[in-house]
Amino acid sequence: MADPQTSKGSGGWLLVLFGLIMVIIGTPLVYGGVQLIGLGGSWYYALAGFGVIASGILYIMRRKAGLWLYALVFLATIAWAIWESGLEFWPLIPRLVAPAVIAIPALLLAPLFPTSSSKRAPFALAGLLVAALAATAFYGFTPHGVTRNALTSAEPAPAVPPAAASATDWRYYGRTPAGTRYAPIDQINTDNVDKLEVAWTFRSGDTPVGSGQDQSTPLFVGDTLYTCSPTNIVHALNPDTGEVKWKFDPKAKSPLWQRCRGVSYYEPGTAPAEASAAPADPLAPTSVIAATPEMPATANACAARIVMTTIDARLIQLDAKTGELCQDFGNGGIVDLKQGMGEIKDGFYFQTSAPTVMRDLIMVGGWVWDNVETGEPSGAVRAFSARTGELVWAWDLGNPAITKLPPEGESYTRGTPNVWSTPAYDDALGLVYLPTGNATPDFWGAHRSKAAEEYSASVVALDMETGKERWKFQTVHHDIWDYDVPAQPALYDVPDGKGGNTPALIQLTKRGQIFMLDRRDGKPIAEVEEKAVPQGAMEGDFTAPTQPYSVGMPSIGAEPLAEARMWGATPYDQLYCRIEFKKLRYDGEFTPPRTDRSLLYPGYYGGMNWGSAAIDEARGLLIVNDIRMPQFVQLIPREDADNYGGSAAHDGLSQQKGTPYGALKNGFMSPLGVPCHEPPYGTISAVDLKSRTLVWQVPAGTLEDTGPLGMKTGLQIPIGMPTLGGPMATSGGVVFYAGTQDYYLRALDVKTGEELWKGRLPVGAQATPMTFVSPESGTQYVVISAGGARQSPDRGDYVVAYKLPKQN
Repeated sequence: MADPQTSKGSGGWLLVLFGLIMVIIGTPLVYGGVQLIGLGGSWYYALAGFGVIASGILYIMRRKAGLWLYALVFLATIAWAIWESGLEFWPLIPRLVAPAVIAIPALLLAPLFPTSSSKRAPFALAGLLVAALAATAFYGFTPHGVTRNALTSAEPAPAVPPAAASATDWRYYGRTPAGTRYAPIDQINTDNVDKLEVAWTFRSGDTPVGSGQDQSTPLFVGDTLYTCSPTNIVHALNPDTGEVKWKFDPKAKSPLWQRCRGVSYYEPGTAPAEASAAPADPLAPTSVIAATPEMPATANACAARIVMTTIDARLIQLDAKTGELCQDFGNGGIVDLKQGMGEIKDGFYFQTSAPTVMRDLIMVGGWVWDNVETGEPSGAVRAFSARTGELVWAWDLGNPAITKLPPEGESYTRGTPNVWSTPAYDDALGLVYLPTGNATPDFWGAHRSKAAEEYSASVVALDMETGKERWKFQTVHHDIWDYDVPAQPALYDVPDGKGGNTPALIQLTKRGQIFMLDRRDGKPIAEVEEKAVPQGAMEGDFTAPTQPYSVGMPSIGAEPLAEARMWGATPYDQLYCRIEFKKLRYDGEFTPPRTDRSLLYPGYYGGMNWGSAAIDEARGLLIVNDIRMPQFVQLIPREDADNYGGSAAHDGLSQQKGTPYGALKNGFMSPLGVPCHEPPYGTISAVDLKSRTLVWQVPAGTLEDTGPLGMKTGLQIPIGMPTLGGPMATSGGVVFYAGTQDYYLRALDVKTGEELWKGRLPVGAQATPMTFVSPESGTQYVVISAGGARQSPDRGDYVVAYKLPKQN
């Protein structure tokens, strides 16, 4: 039998090797920790690093004190982690997992010390750590940070008056003009949604490339599903099979930002007395579908019409039955939306959102290329006759005297805030509600006009028939953070506490603030408080002294960041993120941009973005998804910006020509490509509109199709990833959502947020799902466009429909 002392001696090289590894592990902790201390941050990393190095040296010297010292460091780490982050799961992971992993070999090597006599205790402790890590791994596959409160409303809040559209149709981008994305259909419900299966899959042939995105929410009217692709190709589909009824390709082109969030539908009450065929637009011949014996092209064929805009700024009407251009509309079915806009550089102005069809009018705003220069095309909003394409009114907020086309040789006021998202309207009140953007560029505002200051980042109510302003409410004053209003307003009647109801408008914002206004006059229903905010803009610009906070409604994902909330997959990238956070200037969500780097949070992606809200009208629940992705912002002096190269709308350098500074912006990420703050990075939440309290909140999506360094982990860990696209609710008690980083359409219980079902998609989605009942089969379908999740390399051209299996 070998001598115990000889055995220990022969294994001494393992102690030396482990000691060297400990020294290597501890050195960057000391190096980074000292930097962090110098920035006024936590002392933990430097002290822990010194402890790990000292422990490693003792292991090299084969002294058992090395084990005891590391045990002290480990116990101190546990105490520090709990003191700093409590018992929250994800904040503890980078603080405790790596130290626990190191502790296992430290214990297993203990019997090799010359003075050791027993393996039992260290091996037992190592076994406990292995079991704890295994339990942690298992526990990581369950949702954390979940909020579930009791639904306090005894009775459901009353619904907004029903639209004229059939309950089984989906005639508008938000299903109705109120934009609630609520379908009063319960064939699919909480009891059977787990049985959903793919009914059919359609491929458009228009896969998004470059900056293109598939964000389409289809329409369903009568017996046809209408969908559009990133370059505005429209397909009319059989709802039960997905087969193509007709296709229209407008041959639309733009150098960037190709997307179509939807088309619209118009059905005149009575057909025009007579139609005169106008000369065809030069672009029309390449986009008209050739007539066939089954689908004759006639000038008066358009009883019902599909209304669309294009990425090269055209307004087009198609016959809903045939896909032919409506010759009695505009110039051979087309209206040139560049008229009156003055100079438009290639890609600087077009429509990304569906046009708003209201009564016999079609209203359009427009998207402009953010942050490139001052004096970009106007944000003027225009309404055209849905019958003829004639301009009926224009709202030029920079020059109210212009109510139609501007005078000859002039244009609508350039550089004014635009309306790039989707409006909502209340037909009974005769008001349409516009969510406004900013006057470009976003991160410098000294040049802005008085009108731009008054209307940016606002909700503006106009008279539907005249375009005259009725009221406005501003969500951010002098916005130099790109906090424009991205979401469609949601219209819903809420209890007034006196036995009656108040017609409300609920507006989501990128800030995570939810404003509830009286849609008759714009006055807050839920209390809004003006709070003092940080000052100190760059010389030549200014900041507003106060900003509006919706204190009467819950805010979503707007908690201020702090060093203790910095995160990483390992202690090293967490330390990196802490250092970078302390280097950045951060005084909250309104930290003014300057020539040093500042932190912007919630950030210009949101909070809540263009996907907008859903409201379960039967239960009075507001359903929202949010993004939690901070960015850094740095103003770059003009000369340096001019030498930088191109201009980015969002991440990268924006030239901001015409101002003293460009703006450099990017996500606040660790070297592993992991966000620098603790999870979740996206959630889905429900708010009770009667009590105005948070009912539930759950993380949105898993790591399955993403991960550090952009690698797919394949792990369904529900950490909660950034979301894009909106939710949809039904009277079956189900919320459908698909805009996660993993490739799924999900069904949640509207009362609790519990996941009831998920269906795997061929690629990710960033569109809002919709639902309808086919009159031919009597079947309820749920449909989603899947063209690829944001920040995912996987792209596709899919429209996928789900239904319940047939009953035997």
